Order: sequence, then structure tokens, then C-alpha cells
Amino acid sequence: MGRNIFKDKVVIVTGASTGIGRAIAREFARNGSKVVLAARSQDKLLSVEHELRDEGFEAFHCVTDVTIEDDCRRLVETTIEKYGTIHILINNAGISMRALFEDVQISVLKRLMDVNFWGTVHCTKYALPYIVANKGSIVGVSSVAGFHGLPGRTGYSASKFAMHGFLETIRIEYLREKLHVMIIAPGFTTSEIRRNALKADGTQQGNSPREEGRLMSPEHVARWVLKGIKKRKRNKIMTWIGRLTALFQRIIPGFVDYAYYLEMKREPDSPLK
Repeated sequence: MGRNIFKDKVVIVTGASTGIGRAIAREFARNGSKVVLAARSQDKLLSVEHELRDEGFEAFHCVTDVTIEDDCRRLVETTIEKYGTIHILINNAGISMRALFEDVQISVLKRLMDVNFWGTVHCTKYALPYIVANKGSIVGVSSVAGFHGLPGRTGYSASKFAMHGFLETIRIEYLREKLHVMIIAPGFTTSEIRRNALKADGTQQGNSPREEGRLMSPEHVARWVLKGIKKRKRNKIMTWIGRLTALFQRIIPGFVDYAYYLEMKREPDSPLK
């Protein structure tokens, strides 16, 4: 077996209270990392922290709303006070939406940008010096929606495209320092993101339009996050459909547009006419 490169590494995971974030935190903890759990819900964070500590892992939580810059600064400062450094930042906190652009309130789109894009910017800004010093990793948990626009999800696609542009530029700016930046795009994954997705008026969707039991598991995504960091991958698109999208959008973009239109239209209660 190879050396465990994650042992004693300090890792911040945003959106760590449920779903993919919780699974990523657990996977790092299982590999000997010191995990900092960040999310808005103290009760949920405490539950995850106690669960990990009861199993003998090193973890602590810091209540953080990634849309608030000062919260993200405090998250980093608290981590430095406890562990002295940061090796890996997982920008996982995110929300989705489902509504046609003509129907959606602008405030919904701003909310998507605040969480998905600005949350990544805020956390990266303050963690960056420590991660660069360690030649560590910054990861953005994204979606195929960041590679090709998805109908009914203007705010989601826009926020993920923005995240991609930001992280790719950071990667280039720190080429000489050997900073590792990875964008990982899971497929539809069993999580709360669809139930919490915002409708046109900003209220939560409540029910998932997908058969959750048939979707990718958060644990599967978490294992690939660690594999990608270990191999210092640039981009990891986790589904064949996503990989074909990234390829075909350069060759037959109109076909990709139509395919996604049909796919999104088939969803129960789809906003597409």
C-alpha cells in the first residue's frame, strides 16, 4: 500500500453538515486528517462532529455562512488558532434552483451567486496563503451545469460557470507555487440539494424531481475527491454523460442543447413548457 498522504493534514470542508460535504469530511477523517466542519446549522454540525469524535477521529466545527465574508475569515482564523495551518480547502457549500428565467425573481439568482460563487471566493481568499505555503489543494465541488448551461437552472449554471472561471484563474496565478486546484463534477447525487432547491419565488422546492435511490451516493463522490487530490487532477467529471457533454459542446453544441432540453423537460413538474 502507498503512503497515506492525508494523515495529519488540516482540511476545511464547507457544507459539511449533510450530503456530499458530510461524506467528504468523513472520508478525510477516516484517512487521518484533521477536519474542520463548516456550515450554517450548529445542531447538524455538532452531530457530525460528535459522530466523528466518537469513532476516534479528529474534527471540530465552526458555524459558517459562506455568503458572509467575515464568517469565512473567522473560519480560517479559528482553524489556524487550533491547528496552525491549512492544507486543503473543499468548497462544497451550494444550493440549486428550478425555474424558468422569465419567471424567477432576481433575488433567487443573487442567492445562488452568493452561496455557490461568493462562498468559494470568500473561503479561498482567506485560506489561500496557508494552502499555497503547503503546496496544498483547493477543490470546487461543481456540476456539469458549470460546463454547459442547463435549462430551468440559470442561476445554478451561472454560479458554477463563475466558480470555474475563478478557480481556473487561481490555478494559473499560482502555477509556479505548485498550488493544486481541482474542479470535480459529480452526477446527480443523493442529497438535500434538490429538496432545498429554490423555486421562482425563492421558496424551497421541498420534493426531489429525481428518484433519489438511483442516484450517485455521497460516499462515492467523497472517495473520488480524495483520489483526485492524491493524483492532483485538474478537472474530474464523474459521469460519462458529463464527459460527453464537455466533448460534444465543442463539436455539436446544438445537439447538446436539445438533449438537455429534453432531459430537463422529462422531470416531474418541469418548468419547461
